[in-house]
Amino acid sequence: LTSLDSDMNPIFALEMGADDYILKTTPPAVLLARLRLHLRQYSTQPATQAAPEAPSVQAQVQVHKTLHFGLLCIDPVNREVTLAEENIVLSTADFDLLWQLATHAGHTMDRDLLLKNLRGVSYDGMDRSIDVAISRLRKKLHDNALEPFRIKTVRNKGYLFAPNAWESATP
Repeated sequence: LTSLDSDMNPIFALEMGADDYILKTTPPAVLLARLRLHLRQYSTQPATQAAPEAPSVQAQVQVHKTLHFGLLCIDPVNREVTLAEENIVLSTADFDLLWQLATHAGHTMDRDLLLKNLRGVSYDGMDRSIDVAISRLRKKLHDNALEPFRIKTVRNKGYLFAPNAWESATP
């Protein structure tokens, strides 16, 4: 549901996997009819296309486990981050990016994997949004802007969350 009514917007949205494209100017009765259509389509799908199985109890517990790296604490349940007892305010996107990196601490994550995990899209070679988000995250987490040592750039590979670089509050 959008107010963007350019001719290309529905094309882009549908090409990227949207099931429908509805303008906010759509009458409520039409909107309701389209919603009912989508509900019918999803309720009559064969069992092989049913929703994926829920993760096991062990996986659910693991997802909600607070991560600690020296003075850095990442609480996914409350979506809170603290560094040396200072509350770090992160946007939803920044928190999700930090969580992706921290849960893969010590492993290099490339842009394509980060984009797929965070937005469900593939890296096209031109998108610099991950780079900008990493820069913003580094600043909020007091990483050295010129020579980052907490969230490192691994040239031609991606980004590395250094698990042992969080012993002090400032670089």
